[in-house]
Amino acid sequence: MSIVAQVIAQSDAADRFLSSAEIAKLEDFFSKGQVRIRAAQKLAENEQKIVQEGSKRFWAKCPNTPSNKGNPQKTALCQRDQGWYIRLVSYCILAGNDKPLEDIGLNGMREMYISLGVPLPNLRVAMSCLKEVAAGILSSEEMALAAPYFDRLIRAF
Repeated sequence: MSIVAQVIAQSDAADRFLSSAEIAKLEDFFSKGQVRIRAAQKLAENEQKIVQEGSKRFWAKCPNTPSNKGNPQKTALCQRDQGWYIRLVSYCILAGNDKPLEDIGLNGMREMYISLGVPLPNLRVAMSCLKEVAAGILSSEEMALAAPYFDRLIRAF
């Protein structure tokens, strides 16, 4: 749910008009609309670059990991997941909150990776590497919007 829908739903549930603080929150959200769109576009356009460069950085930091053991299928699956997380970060940027991550991306993911034998500390490093690469692509203003969602991913694992 976008921040707009969230604020309206809260006001409606309380049978009241939006407060001045809620209106200010929406004004801030709308004023950054073009930045949100640019950030999401850049992540979409550079997804493969972010995944490829992020993987290289990750393997340099964690050379002994399931995605780097010479099994191309495992490598492809790990990189597919990384691209999926970048997409979810772009959804969060557009929504203005981490609801897409919470609803789509994180529910049950820790447990799934544990069951597959993927070391969770490695996932934190991998997500940090994706964030580093994205920071080199996004402007500082765009990265300020994206960073909290990358950080949420890192904390999740």
